[in-house]
Amino acid sequence: MNYHEFIGSKRHTANNYGFEPIWMPEDMFDFQSHITGKSLRRGRMGIFIDTGLGKTRIALTIAQNIALKTNRKTLILTPLAVAFQFLKEAEAIGIDDIEHCKDGKHTKKIVLCNYERLHYLDCNDFECVICDESSILKNFSGKTKAQITEFVKKTPYRFLMSATPAPNDFIELGTSSEALGGMGHIDMLTRFFRSVGDTIDSRAKAGIGEKYYLKPHARRDFFEWVNTWAVMIKMPSDIGYSDDRYILPALTENVHMVDSVNLTNEIGQLMLVPIVAESMSEIRREQRSTEQTRCEKSVELARGKAAVYWCNTNSESALLKSADREAAEIIGSQSVEQKEELLKAFSDGEVVRLITKSSITGMGLNWQHCNYSALFPTWSYESYYQAVRRFWRFGQTRDVTIDIVLSKGQERIMQALNEKKIKTAELYKSLISNINAKYNQSRETHTESFKTPEFLAG
Repeated sequence: MNYHEFIGSKRHTANNYGFEPIWMPEDMFDFQSHITGKSLRRGRMGIFIDTGLGKTRIALTIAQNIALKTNRKTLILTPLAVAFQFLKEAEAIGIDDIEHCKDGKHTKKIVLCNYERLHYLDCNDFECVICDESSILKNFSGKTKAQITEFVKKTPYRFLMSATPAPNDFIELGTSSEALGGMGHIDMLTRFFRSVGDTIDSRAKAGIGEKYYLKPHARRDFFEWVNTWAVMIKMPSDIGYSDDRYILPALTENVHMVDSVNLTNEIGQLMLVPIVAESMSEIRREQRSTEQTRCEKSVELARGKAAVYWCNTNSESALLKSADREAAEIIGSQSVEQKEELLKAFSDGEVVRLITKSSITGMGLNWQHCNYSALFPTWSYESYYQAVRRFWRFGQTRDVTIDIVLSKGQERIMQALNEKKIKTAELYKSLISNINAKYNQSRETHTESFKTPEFLAG
């Protein structure tokens, strides 16, 4: 490989690969057909639509159209234990040329694979890649994101699907654009954002835990830019369709505060009353000191119910398991096959209560058979939202109850989650209001010819 070929290998393919839809399922909803058609015409798209609105059906329809148009394969990357839901949905809409690949071997036109097994596959075998729950790309410096981006960057058709691009994590939108062959996350941050510094003014403009904030004068341009490569809706009415089929049952969120047991601060000074943890180290210290009481409270609340315990650490998971022997526990050290088996058993009702972490099973799974959960919150609004929406989604027929269990010293976490909830609403409102706007990005044209460095010449 010479120098020119090396540089060329680093570029994304940038042609327009879109085409008119060839096939649509007969019972596809009108707004789903609209989103599918728009995505196919573009050829590359971020499809950020809320849970329960049919991302699985849209993904399968896109994949079937790619197969009909090109006679080549589409890879659908999914979170853990989600592939069987795709197989069930494919059967419902009459797609049979599909398989779940676990070892790198595949013969069908539509190939399902977990992100954890991507290393078995060769990108040259696929004309299209669809990333289900693409929020995994937010780990922009991580091994998984680099592997996925490298895999898809030469693929003509690319689609990213997610319910919750995090409102306080704008890097996620930048990495999504980059994966689709558009503006990279560094360019996006430079153009539209400012880093949160040590000044009072910058801290006031940013929320808790945020590293960047949107420049006031760039706000409109930012949302117009996102709408050039993504569609983002919370309800069908956001793009002009009826919400009649998507009226959800009631959601009740209860906050249960247990007493803080630690009366010393970080430097060991004795306090008269428990202090509210402010820094990350204080939060972790508070979490460790209240593990036992929070776990006991969660088990008490979930007794006699079909439930999911959402915890954050291995010690919390072990304490929940010791207090609720009937619950099945999913931990990181289990094999992919063991995790899939337990998750399928819970989905089928064979396991009544499940102990898990949002980092393992927080995305993509449909658990409408369950309407209760006990949850230990973190700073991540996305993790909280995704956990709740495993149950509270289209197809749920009962009211849903979420019991949030934390200590009195963790009030800062709830404050951060409430702030991010407001920002989410603002993000969607701004995107919808600019859905038909046009964004013009100026590009600098270089006229000088390329010169090979002398040390590489010859």
